[in-house]
Amino acid sequence: MINYHKKIIILNKYNNIYFKRNKLIHFCFLDNFILLPGIILPINIVNKNLINYIYSKIYKKNKYISLFTRKNSNNINIKKNFYNLGVVTKIIKIYKMFDNSIIVILEGLLTCKIIKRKIIKIFNNILYLGEIKIINEYKTKNIYKNKKYNAYLYTIKDKFITLIKLTNKNNLYSNLINLINNIKSIKLLINYILINLNVPNNFKYLILKENKYKNKTKILLRFLLLEIKKINLSNNIIDEVKNEISNKQIDFFLTEQMKVIKKRLGENNEYSDVYRFKQKIKKINIPKDIYTKINNEILKLENININFPEYTIIKNYLDFTLSLPWNIYSTTNFNLKNSLNILNKNHYGLKEIKNRILEYLSVLKLNKYKNSPILCFVGPPGIGKTSLGKSISIVLSRKYIRISLGGLHDESEIRGHRKTYIGAMPGRILQSINKTKVSNPVILLDEIDKIGEYSHQGNPMAALLEVLDPEQNHSFYDNYLELEYNLSKVLFIATANNIDNIHPALLDRMEIIHINGYTIEEKLKIAKKFLIPKLLSKNGLKKFNIKINYKYIKIIIINYTLEAGIRNLEKRIDKIFRYYAKSIVLKKTISKLNTSLLFKILGPIELKYKYEKIIIPGVSIGLAWTGYGGDIIYIESSLSRGGKGHISITGNLGKIMKESVIISIKYLKSNYKKFNINLKYFTKYDIHIHIPEGATPKDGPSAGIAIISSLISTYTFKPLKNYLAMTGEITLRGKVLPVGGLEEKILAAKRNYINKIIFPYNNKNYIKSLTNKIKKNIKFFFIKEIYQLKNLIY
Repeated sequence: MINYHKKIIILNKYNNIYFKRNKLIHFCFLDNFILLPGIILPINIVNKNLINYIYSKIYKKNKYISLFTRKNSNNINIKKNFYNLGVVTKIIKIYKMFDNSIIVILEGLLTCKIIKRKIIKIFNNILYLGEIKIINEYKTKNIYKNKKYNAYLYTIKDKFITLIKLTNKNNLYSNLINLINNIKSIKLLINYILINLNVPNNFKYLILKENKYKNKTKILLRFLLLEIKKINLSNNIIDEVKNEISNKQIDFFLTEQMKVIKKRLGENNEYSDVYRFKQKIKKINIPKDIYTKINNEILKLENININFPEYTIIKNYLDFTLSLPWNIYSTTNFNLKNSLNILNKNHYGLKEIKNRILEYLSVLKLNKYKNSPILCFVGPPGIGKTSLGKSISIVLSRKYIRISLGGLHDESEIRGHRKTYIGAMPGRILQSINKTKVSNPVILLDEIDKIGEYSHQGNPMAALLEVLDPEQNHSFYDNYLELEYNLSKVLFIATANNIDNIHPALLDRMEIIHINGYTIEEKLKIAKKFLIPKLLSKNGLKKFNIKINYKYIKIIIINYTLEAGIRNLEKRIDKIFRYYAKSIVLKKTISKLNTSLLFKILGPIELKYKYEKIIIPGVSIGLAWTGYGGDIIYIESSLSRGGKGHISITGNLGKIMKESVIISIKYLKSNYKKFNINLKYFTKYDIHIHIPEGATPKDGPSAGIAIISSLISTYTFKPLKNYLAMTGEITLRGKVLPVGGLEEKILAAKRNYINKIIFPYNNKNYIKSLTNKIKKNIKFFFIKEIYQLKNLIY
């Protein structure tokens, strides 16, 4: 093989490259592509032998190779089928790929001509060795200062940019403009433009073989001007045609075109979304304005590509909107006797609520256009507020659904999200109605007092104002639906433990019905009539002769479930039945329930009544209301010798309760003679007031007379009567003001075997209205002034 590398010596200088004329150099042929000087070209090579050859014989030596172009890729005759002019290139870099192929980066340098008399084939139809001749280019010395040269340069740049703008290739325009403006060589500019234009190889070859820059420039300018003229002419023709076509013709053309497109896409068949929605809207009974809004959305959907995100948004919206039960109502049961029987069967007592439901049914029977009331059941946990809502739906023969509002903090949960948001959903009110498929269900809003407060996500309690207003909810607006929906026929029932946590405006819209805790006697009856049959069935013990004596139920109530409701009582009875179920499965002997077995199943006694016999001065019993029912509290006070009248208050008391302490002491200082108190006790002794259970916060004005009674007992050194409790607010003038939560307080007293209670005189009428079951075995005292305590507390 010829050692051709040593034959490349200095002869012709251009860009620091030197070739000895008529000596051998590597060259190869490209198909359908002419490389120009100044242009970089990547070539992929996969032949392993050729890769090794290029590395060893070319890349590691002089790195030069010439490229020529075949006229016809199918004709392999190299002496006839190629353009005579080519480009000498230099290998800039070689990149090795993961599949062991290589990418060779070539830079075009000089125009050259192949001499055909001596060609040596290195690789079949790929790489050759032969003689080339460098074609002399026009000289560029000081040419950049030539005004004519710069004029040609500017003209080419201007016309090329104009062509790009006309063809709307904005992506190319933004990328090329900076490059073009920075090129100062006509040769490089022309070559760069030719590479970026879709021009045939013969045109590129025509410019390649031209030596003078003036001739190259004229050839390219003629081409650019011709292309610009063609595009302008084409645009003018389009504008003329557009003006000639009338609007009706355009509409007709587009309509026919749309029909053909939809037919091809299958959008007019019975399985398409648009067809389904059009059939659905015909079947629902909705007002005209709502029909127009929904129909517009269907038309919008019809003109949107199925692959666009907006298509899914509108489709989901129409799916929900057309599935709502517009003007669909279930039939209400107006049989009052049957309704009362159902309520009595499922719930013990609760006469006020049962009467309210019967009143509602009566009014609805006489006036079918009457809006539903907004009821709110308020009471301690475990007394059956939630289950009562379910029973009401059974009485009315309506669908029932429960919405838990506890911890809700996002207004959108009530009003819904705007449908334009990703993942937007309607509010829970309309979602619930959609589930029931009727517009007059019973919706239970559970734990409305535990709804979240105002936050950056809105105020959900404020959003409920429209929902629970009988004068407004006939046109409830959901953000997702973007339409008004009639909620006036929905029976909303809310439940709460403490109405103090409910916004006053919302409270004003609801009809409050207080449900009190149960007495021990009532719990026994509920256990006998409801709990035991229910739990026997639940644990599969109905067919077995399992019985519980009711004296043991009373033991459970007293020792394990000191509560206003019956939830914990149910859990304890359920635990007993589970014990029997396990014994039956293990085939053990079933023992009759007795005291020792009861304590074995339930464990040691968990609760003791708070009441303790009073044997020392300074102790009084107050009655308190909590969200879990009533309770008793002990108020203790004592004197310390050697003081200066300092007052100490402990027991985690709130501001109002502390004020009651101050009022009590100030009143007694002013009226010490009425209670036979020595005045020196106020100046020479310190007084300490304490309320036990310091971990529990306490507040409110109703402990006023209990606090002052404790102080009177301390200052007079006389203990108060046993089994005596009291509640009432006091003033600095000595008045006793009325308080609330009376039923809960009376029940708490009865649970602790207290049989005497002091109440404010203004609560007397309310106490009289209570049932005899609540007042049974209790003696009531009513006072207007504080000084009346003197004759009652000892």
